Order: sequence, then structure tokens, then C-alpha cells
Amino acid sequence: MMRKGIVLAGGRGTRLHPATKVICKQLLPIYDKPMIYYSISTLMECGVRDILLICNPEDRESFNRLFGDGNHLGIRMSYKTQDKPRGIADALRIAENFLDGSPCALILGDNLFFCPNLSSMVQEAPAKGATVFSYEVSNPSSYGVVVLDRKGSPKSIIEKPKEFVSNLAVTGLYLFDSEASRIANTLKPSSRGELEITDVNREYMKRGMLSVKRFGRGDAWLDTGTHDFLLSASEFVRTIQVRQGITLGSPEETAFRKGWINGKEFKEISNCNFSPRRVSPSNAVTLVPEWIDATEKQMGGRISALKAICDGKEPIAEKGNRK
Repeated sequence: MMRKGIVLAGGRGTRLHPATKVICKQLLPIYDKPMIYYSISTLMECGVRDILLICNPEDRESFNRLFGDGNHLGIRMSYKTQDKPRGIADALRIAENFLDGSPCALILGDNLFFCPNLSSMVQEAPAKGATVFSYEVSNPSSYGVVVLDRKGSPKSIIEKPKEFVSNLAVTGLYLFDSEASRIANTLKPSSRGELEITDVNREYMKRGMLSVKRFGRGDAWLDTGTHDFLLSASEFVRTIQVRQGITLGSPEETAFRKGWINGKEFKEISNCNFSPRRVSPSNAVTLVPEWIDATEKQMGGRISALKAICDGKEPIAEKGNRK
């Protein structure tokens, strides 16, 4: 099943003032890359190649300069604007024509996910209905939480509960079938004046069509909407990249590993560096020898080809499959 992707990168980022008075929150750096790179990469990891980015009108050109039409990444990027914050569910209304009846994955532009099995979790999600992804937190009163019955099915979703009911926070990644936009169009604004994504999920739950996937130990979900969380996310990314010699949140590297672009194209959009002691800059991918050896068979020679390119030898001639 081919899902389309929606990235919500609007809002005013008031919790990150004064930095966000002059720049969109989703363009602030998380360690060595713009925040939005992580959301785009997450969708790409899950096989999504047709993506709509929804942002403030004044930020559209900045995102367009960053991603263009997406062709260089083997994907298709589209853009729409939200003139003022109207809630997460408003993204489903804005994206109605883009979706055109297709199922979708909706991700928030300030959420960072680290889960090696996320692609499999998305592929295994039911085709009909909606799926939310939950994560155990120590402070559930700060989040919307889902309450499960003994069979693991959702029985309620509560926004920022004052008393403990569950420690399973609902993260900023949602999977919906073709009904999502129609449901969003029936919503009325909440007391905050916004269309709540929780109300969309509750409607699916009412229909018995809401599934819950749970992130486990070793997985990480980071909301980067405050200065402290932004710093924590940067420290997390730096630790993983320096200690393991891999790059997180790189659309270029993801496109290459997926086979959507070839080695020559990858070289043109990235700075290649094979030193295990140096972490890549914001638009680079660090490929250490250990990583090259470990993935050589899986990638069918692409890594050796890329290394040959970076060493000044002949590039490979194959082209990635594009749609």
C-alpha cells in the first residue's frame, strides 16, 4: 500500500521565542541538520515518496529552497500554506486534494523518531482505519495519552490528564486511511479554537478502527518544541552519530540507501567523508568503513561505488527507480 505523506511545519513556535521570531521553528538546527530533515527522513524511511509540506505563508520559499520539488532525492515534494494555526487536524483538510482518496502518514515537523523497526511497524499497520504510535513517558500529564484495555485495544484518549490514567503518550506520527479528510471536515473547533487530531482519532476509535503501535525499549521519540527539548535532541543525535558513526535524519542518505538515487547523484548533493572520527556537516553523510563493510551485500555494491566516487574513480552508471 502506497501512502502519501503530510508534514505539518506551521505554527508560531512561541515556546522557542525569541529564536522563532526571525526563523521558522522547523528550520532551527537539531545538532547538524535542520529540524525538518528528521521528519522528512522518517517518512522516507517508511517508503513514502509523495510528500506535502504545510507551513506558514512566509516560510514557504525557505522550505522550497531546501527541498525544491524533491526530484534530487527521488521523491516528490509539494507545498501548501496555513495562514494561522488551526490545529493538527486542519492539515488533513488542507491536504484533501493532494491526498485524493489515498491513505496517508501525517507527521509533525518538530518530532524526532529513532526506531530501527519503524518502517516495518508502518508496513504492518492495518490498511483500514487509523494507527497511532505510543511511547512510555514519565510525565504523562504533559501529553495526550491513550488508555488500553487488557487486549491492548484503545478505549480512551485523554489530553494532558490531571490524574494518572496511562503513561502511553500519543506521538506526532499518525497513519490514516482515505476517510481522514472527510472526518476532519466534520470537526468543530475545540475550546482552544483549533481542530484537534485527538477528535479525529476518537472518531476512528468510535468506529472500532483505531490501532495503537507501541515503541519499545531502545526506541526514542523526542518532541523538540522547547529550548530544553531542542538541546536534548541535539545531544542525542550527536551521541548516536559520534559513537556509532551513522547519520540520523539525512534525506540524502536515506534516498541513497533506498535506491532512489544512485552514487553519482548522491555525490552531487552530499559531501562525502569516510573518516570515523569526523561527523558530517549539515548536508553531508558520514560513511565509516565498518558501515560500508556491514552493508555492502545488502546494498548490492552501491557503497563500494560511492566510495569509488569519493576516491575519484569511475562512478556507477545505474539510476535509481523514480516515480
